[in-house]
Amino acid sequence: MDQLDVLHTQATLTRDGRQYLTFTLGGEEYGVEILKVQEIKGYAPVTPIPNTPPYVRGVMNLRGAIIPVVDLRAKLGMGEAAPGQFTVIIVVRVGPKTVGLVVDAVSDVLDIPADAIQAAPDFGPQVDARFISGMARTGDRLVVLLDLDRILGAEAAALAATG
Repeated sequence: MDQLDVLHTQATLTRDGRQYLTFTLGGEEYGVEILKVQEIKGYAPVTPIPNTPPYVRGVMNLRGAIIPVVDLRAKLGMGEAAPGQFTVIIVVRVGPKTVGLVVDAVSDVLDIPADAIQAAPDFGPQVDARFISGMARTGDRLVVLLDLDRILGAEAAALAATG
């Protein structure tokens, strides 16, 4: 059993909340449900695909499967950044599709009790907060919890078709 299998097993045992893989984008901390994470890979250049949205970096070969790779910074409107020393690709499962997400760095795996998660504040009509499933304070950290189904759900099938 590898480390990710152990994390998935532990996540299913957490009753009062969920486990989240946390990572940074532009100096802020974000989290996604660990059960959606397949693996974490060191950053490697991907094969660009013409006529895709700017946030689609391209595709990569994952053990024989061609999967789309999305720059999560660009998808969330944070602009692009050159890959750094700690940049990784988080491989996630969204519905039946597998997608790679480029993030600045992976931080931690956190147990977040359900009662520690608050709804995203109302940012007003200028800000699209539909990608945020909640906000969690853990110690002195504020983690923005992302809803991968909303971020990638409808697009995952279209992205996979480009691979």
